[in-house]
Amino acid sequence: MSAASTETSAPLPTAGSRVFFQAANGVGCVGSSPITGDDPVQKKQGKVTVKYDRKELRKRLVLEEWIIEQLSELYDCEEEEMPEVEIDIDDLLEVNSDDERASKLQESLTDCYKPTEDFVRELLGRIRGMRKLSAPSKKGL
Repeated sequence: MSAASTETSAPLPTAGSRVFFQAANGVGCVGSSPITGDDPVQKKQGKVTVKYDRKELRKRLVLEEWIIEQLSELYDCEEEEMPEVEIDIDDLLEVNSDDERASKLQESLTDCYKPTEDFVRELLGRIRGMRKLSAPSKKGL
């Protein structure tokens, strides 16, 4: 007969061999049973959308992509070749005045040989009205 029928009549594996698991009745392969609310991965994904406002995350991502694009133009190079420039949006949002924000940005861009005033002005306009993203504190701690 076939090799499959020979395997089924073989003796059970010893302790050093493979481990086989037998599925319970009614449980099949992936996708054959409905996902229940008890799935920990499902709950974790739900918490992410509760913790952070999706629109704010999207705005932040678009802003960060714009910053990278602008810095590439200012430094005349690709992102990988760009000198390390740290622009912390949350840090800028903590500062009260646009003048202080502008001076923080200028400090970050000291080694840029191109004029940065337009970039700073545009960035300050884009962050106006944004909120600081911070992880919510856990209750009970």
